[in-house]
Amino acid sequence: MGTEKDTRTNYFNIFNDKKPIVVRRCSIEDLEGVIEVNEKELPEDYPYFFYKSILDNYPESFQVACNSNGKIIGYIMWRVERSPAINSLKLMNKGHLVSIAVLKSYRRSGIAATLLLNSMKKLKKYKIDEFVLEVRVSNYVAISLYKKFNFTTHNIKEKYYRDGENAYYMTLKA
Repeated sequence: MGTEKDTRTNYFNIFNDKKPIVVRRCSIEDLEGVIEVNEKELPEDYPYFFYKSILDNYPESFQVACNSNGKIIGYIMWRVERSPAINSLKLMNKGHLVSIAVLKSYRRSGIAATLLLNSMKKLKKYKIDEFVLEVRVSNYVAISLYKKFNFTTHNIKEKYYRDGENAYYMTLKA
């Protein structure tokens, strides 16, 4: 499909209770594990082809975290959208955070922050002008994480989620 460079994986180690956690690029073989984490931890579910399309189109920005046994314990995926800037008609490339999740038993150990940091660096390959995301207004832990990365709340999207909950629309200049 591509060059060796295209398929090379970069590993980032995190130590969670002295057991290494590896963060790397997602592969097609990882998708079932990603879906399992998503279905266990988030109310929003996506069909297999959706994950596959993100992986096919933006492979560098689709990252997974694995425990010492190689099990997927978290993931992050972004897509790139070309749309007008908030305050002008100028078109810009926006890295849109589609989904991030970490298994409950592995939370509060820096995995989500590492996934976010690593994937944002990789996303710059797509010449991103701005990072954007939606987050449930009740998800205080995620909001706090995004603020640590200097995301700011731009507005509220009313009834954004299927269950009717509002979302904060947060942005960060690349």
